[in-house]
This record gives sequence, C-alpha cells and structure tokens, in this order.
Amino acid sequence: MRKALLPSLIILATTLLVMRIFYLQVVDDTLKLKSENNAIKKKFEYPERGYIYDRKGKLLVANQASYDIMVIPREVKKIDTLEFCQLLNITKESFIKNIKKAKIYSPRLPSVFLSQLNKSEFAAFQEKIRKYEGFYVQKRSLRDYEVTFGANIFGFITQVNEKLVTKNPYYNSGDLIGRQGVEESYEDLLRGIKGVKYIQKDKYNREIGSYKDGKYDTIAVQGEDINLTIDAEIQKYGEELMINKRGGIVAIEPRTGEILALVTAPSYDPGILVGRQRSKNYTELYRDSIAKPLYDRGLLAEYPPGSPFKILTGLVALQEGVIDANSTVFCNRGFSYARGRFMGCHCHGGALQLHRGIFESCNSYFATAYMKTINKYAKPAQAVDIWSNHVKSFGLGQFMGYDLPTGKRGKVPDSKTYKRIYPNGGWRSTTIVSNSIGQGEVLMTPIQLANMMATVANEGYYYTPHIIKKIEGHKIDEKFTTKHVTTIDKKFFAPIISGLFDVYNLGTARSLRVEGIDICGKTGTAENFAKIGGIRVKMEDHSIFVAFAPKDNPKIAIAVMVENGGYGATIAGPIASLMIEKYLRQKITRLDLEKRILTTSLQGRYAKLGGLSEAVKLQLRISDSLLKKKTIIPTVKVKIDSTKV
Repeated sequence: MRKALLPSLIILATTLLVMRIFYLQVVDDTLKLKSENNAIKKKFEYPERGYIYDRKGKLLVANQASYDIMVIPREVKKIDTLEFCQLLNITKESFIKNIKKAKIYSPRLPSVFLSQLNKSEFAAFQEKIRKYEGFYVQKRSLRDYEVTFGANIFGFITQVNEKLVTKNPYYNSGDLIGRQGVEESYEDLLRGIKGVKYIQKDKYNREIGSYKDGKYDTIAVQGEDINLTIDAEIQKYGEELMINKRGGIVAIEPRTGEILALVTAPSYDPGILVGRQRSKNYTELYRDSIAKPLYDRGLLAEYPPGSPFKILTGLVALQEGVIDANSTVFCNRGFSYARGRFMGCHCHGGALQLHRGIFESCNSYFATAYMKTINKYAKPAQAVDIWSNHVKSFGLGQFMGYDLPTGKRGKVPDSKTYKRIYPNGGWRSTTIVSNSIGQGEVLMTPIQLANMMATVANEGYYYTPHIIKKIEGHKIDEKFTTKHVTTIDKKFFAPIISGLFDVYNLGTARSLRVEGIDICGKTGTAENFAKIGGIRVKMEDHSIFVAFAPKDNPKIAIAVMVENGGYGATIAGPIASLMIEKYLRQKITRLDLEKRILTTSLQGRYAKLGGLSEAVKLQLRISDSLLKKKTIIPTVKVKIDSTKV
C-alpha cells in the first residue's frame, strides 16, 4: 500500500496539471487578451469623471470633451512631417521628441503623442487622420469648472507617470489621475471604470472586426458623483475677503465635523489647470516661492496660535483643579517671573478672575494658571506630559484623519521635547511659560484651530473634520461619525464659553459685533520670527481670530489666520464676523466691516517683507565683523510697519 502511494500522487498531480494546461490553452482563451498579442488590439473607452457638488446641490465641477493623439511607434510609416506639424501647430523638434518618448515607453503599445486637443483642433486633425498611419485619436473628458474658486479643495487631474503605470495595472500611459484635493482623495470613485474593446487584426495589420464577436468587451462606467460639505457661497466669500492677503480660513459645523469652508490665500482659478496650457500654468504656480498659491495654508501652515490657545490653558487648569471660575490674579500690565523676566500684557490690569481674564485676554492670568498646572506635580516632566495629553485630546499635535491628502501635525510639546532642547535638564514651569499664551513650542494649523473651537462649542467633543457629505450608493466612512471626547469634563466649558461670549460684548472684539447673532470668539496676535541669512528676524505679527455661533446650539465654528496682519481684531476678527453672518443669514449687515476688509491690501507689507534682504545684508556684514572678534550676535529685529489698517 505504501509503495503505491507515491506513484499514485505523482499520477494524480500530473493528470491535474495536464487538465489545467488543456483548459488554459484550448478552452479558456482570456490569457491571449493579457498578452501583447499583435493580432489583437485594445481600444479603451474612457468614462466621464463623477461630478462634484456642494452641500446644497450646487454643481461645482463637471466635464468637457478632450481628445488625445495617440501613437504606436512601430506602426508609423512615412508621413508628411511638415504637414503634420503645421496641422497640429507644433515644431518638428517637438515631433521628434514625442516620437522618441513614445518609443522609450513601448514601440508596440500606444502612448500619448499630443494631449488635450479641443474640438476645433480635433476636427482639423480628424479630416486627415487616414494619412497618418500609426496615429489615432483617443477621446477623454477633462474637468469643466463651473466656479472660479475652491482650487485647493478640488485639486486637479493630470497624466499618470511611468512609475504609477508600472505599479498600478489599471492605468496606461496617457491616462488621467486626480492629484491633490478631493480629486486625489476620491480618485477610485470619481474616475469610473474604463471600457475595453478587443479588435482582431489580420496579417497585414488591418482591423477585421471584434475579437470573439465582442465576448470580452466591456462598457465604460461613469464615475460616482459626490457632494461635498462645502458651502459654495461662503467659500467664494471667504476667498474674496482674503484677496491681497495671505493666510487661511477654516469653518466647521460643530455637530457633524463637516468642513463648510476651506480657504487658502493666495489661490488661483482652477480652470487654468485644464487643457494644453495646464503644464505651463502649473509650472508658473509652482515656481512662485513667495506667494505659494499651491500651498494650502488652511491645512499645511503651522503657526503659533497666540491668545486663542488661552482657552485650552484655562480648561486644563480647571480640570487639574489649580484654578476655579473665582480664582483671582493681579495683573500689572504684565507678568514677572524667573529673576526679573517680564511678559507684557495689553489688558487693563488690576485684579482679574477667569471671566475677565478671557474677554480682556490677560497674559498674567493664563501664565499664572499654566504655571500652577505644571507646579502641581513634583516633576515638571510628568506635569508637562499630563498637560500635553489634555491638549492633544482636542485633536492637536497629530494628523487629524480628515479626507484630504495633505496636512501637518502641528506641535504640542511634551517632556521628550524639552529633553531634546535641554539635554542637561534644568527646565521648569518658568522656562516654558510661553506655552500658556500660544507661543513657545506650540504650533497649530488653521484647521486644528477651527476644530478646537468646534470642540469648545460642543462642550468637550468633536467629530473628525471631513469634506465628503454624500456619495450616492455608498456609506460615508464611519470614522467621520465617531465622537471623540476630550479629557476635560463638560462642566468646565461653561465659564470659558461665558468669557468668550463677552469678548464680543465687553472685550477685544466688541467693535465686531453683529446685531442679533450671539458670537463667542477670541482674538489673537501671534509673534512671528523667521530665519534670514541665518539670523532670527522679528517679523510683523500674525492676525488670528477664532469663534463659533450662535452661543446656544452652535452651527458654525471658524478660525481665521492672516499672515503679518497685526492685531487679531484688525483683520482676522472682521473676516470671522462677516463669514459667520454670511453663513447664518446669507446676507451682510456689517457693510462697514465688509468694505474695510475688501479694500484692505497687505501687498505693500508683504513687499516690505520680501525686500527685507537689504536690511539683513547690512546686519550680516556687521555680524561677520563681530564673529571674527568672537562676539555673540543678538537677535536682529527689523521693524516692519505695524500701523493699524
């Protein structure tokens, strides 16, 4: 029995193998379709990409017909090159270059020779295409933007690169793919499914009909339409308010985490990245290293949050029990600490409790609260980790998990941070007290600031911010409907919200009130430094404002950051008030604020910052001279115009 077992297994395995080979070679001929069979030609039918709508159903992005000239290099015969080039308005050098590129990709497979012809160019070429063997036209669809705003939200479509073609079998040379924004995030749904037709050719390379009577042909399936959470009207309005300014605006619906507006400035018309000029226009945008129109400041720019961070300083101090709503701090226009060091303050001074500390934005109050939090524990390393964990529970210091392909973590320091900065130890609460007022080592992106305010509006919880509202036939990712609860008890939010409400009634934003809307907000003016020529230079402060409204049952939370804008109530604050009213009422009553912001330009200020090099060159010459004498160089402070706009 044992002697027969091995021969039996061999016979069985051989029989199965022969049967499989017979099936593949005789019965199943699909492998022929997967091989580069010269007798079978694939023709692809490209579907329309899915349409993009806003939260109210307004069409934002549609499609338009486009035509690519494809080439199969080995099939190109003698043609009138001069006539061909004149017909397509290209040079002979371009013709040779494109043919060489196609040959490198594959002599036998089609690739794009010239992309994105419009209808008139296509019609002219189609009349004479029979004269140019080896060339054919591939119809595709390009984006047709119905609006001139939202470029950073949509992203754009471009041709796939060779690396992706090798990596992902779905794509072929010349195919289009979404890059940046929702075009990239939802590429698999928006692109649809290509249709394929298999064409039989004879020995003379002539098409003779469908392979197997179209048995293996498939039809194209249009991409899925999607609805974004964006409100088109306030997105457009936000971009208008930010003309001639740099920065970002992010607005969120607190009860859902839906992103209502995602503004970056400066931006560009998304339509310029469509058609044959796309590459040229993209290069110009990319090379603008000063204004950076391709840089989404709402998601990527990390700023010191300034005074809005005092909200978290107060909440953590309340949670840790080191202060209560009645705790009193005396402010003498500043806070003295650590051997005569002094932190200035713009509040009116005197004895302050938490409520007044918030609406007057008292540095002394929150520096005291922060130091009490850190000093509560025997070791500052333990204390700062506890403080850090509280702050991170608001979604800060980490990638937030939203459905856009780009972002930054921001920064919330912990004990590891200070061990790196002070490897020999010796740091304590006085060393890191700048964190209390949103300076120090704290950095946040505008979307993190907006999410922080949404969390405060919800009294201690938030939903991951997201930009997708609806995809027909699909469920939204459950991570966007999962509640995240902070480490701060709900009861501690009430006194903070009360103080934020009076920022508009008694405090730093009282001139920004909108009649009939109860807004809770916080101004911020963040110090801004840059390294130029290796020297740390004091730049114009950033203008920051965060808010939510209405006070009861909030419907919008917002963060506005205007680079080098000065005081928070000067530029960022009015923008926040206008955006809130526009969203809640669909109209504007504060026409005075609107006119001031629409006519305010910071380009002169940015030009001064760009022209800072001459001042720095002078400082560098002085520095070089002093360095040779081994003299310590202090921080260079170049005064920029700080006049209120």
